[in-house]
Amino acid sequence: MTTLHRAPLRDIPAETLYRILWLRVEVFVVEQQAAYPELDGRDLESETELLWIEGEGRNVLATLRLLHDDGPDAAARIGRVATAAEARGSGLAADLMRAAVDRAGERWPGLPLVLDAQEHLAPWYARFGFVISGERFSEDGIPHVPMTRA
Repeated sequence: MTTLHRAPLRDIPAETLYRILWLRVEVFVVEQQAAYPELDGRDLESETELLWIEGEGRNVLATLRLLHDDGPDAAARIGRVATAAEARGSGLAADLMRAAVDRAGERWPGLPLVLDAQEHLAPWYARFGFVISGERFSEDGIPHVPMTRA
């Protein structure tokens, strides 16, 4: 049995937050060998919410974060989508994406919803209404494409 949660960082119990951050580091830094500042300060922003799915033993199986980008290109942004290796293909990340899309619409109606997808995952994000909206770029040696929800 799994449970979907969402909360700002300040409201997440320390052990759960540790498990969320551990999963992100495991996927992005260790598995994908991208040495970058995973803890970039954006989790601390007042508008940011983390979404995650817990399994048995309160183990975090999937996570993402929902951000608000200010400025002339104001947008809601989905990022740090990560799924534990043992949970991939189970539909948990899709459940999180649907929840994030709904939540972004509730919190910031009328704002575009954007993300930067690893290029090979663009077709997966397209399932949620995202389309490639700019030029391919490299982030930590991994090809990415900007995407916007149509």
